[in-house]
Amino acid sequence: MKEIPNFRAGDTVRVDYKIKEGDKERIQPFEGIVIARKGGGASKTFTVRKIAADGIGVERIFPLNSPWIEKVEVVKKGKPRKAKLYYLRERKGKAAMRV
Repeated sequence: MKEIPNFRAGDTVRVDYKIKEGDKERIQPFEGIVIARKGGGASKTFTVRKIAADGIGVERIFPLNSPWIEKVEVVKKGKPRKAKLYYLRERKGKAAMRV
């Protein structure tokens, strides 16, 4: 089983996710702020939000025990006051990155 680091909502993580295109596989990194962790047991998930081009927010839900996740790396620790950071969805620009 893969080693998953300890992270929580507010942390900035880089998830290396395997993408299968035809008969080829490649690794696509997705870096953003963890806004939620949900579930228990084998069905745990975490939601990562990043700000893409033109300030558009992109969210992606990853199953924690997915075989497609190559690696999860904590880039920066956050200090949130809540367990779910859904309020970041309304923020624009750099305010959306501050936790």
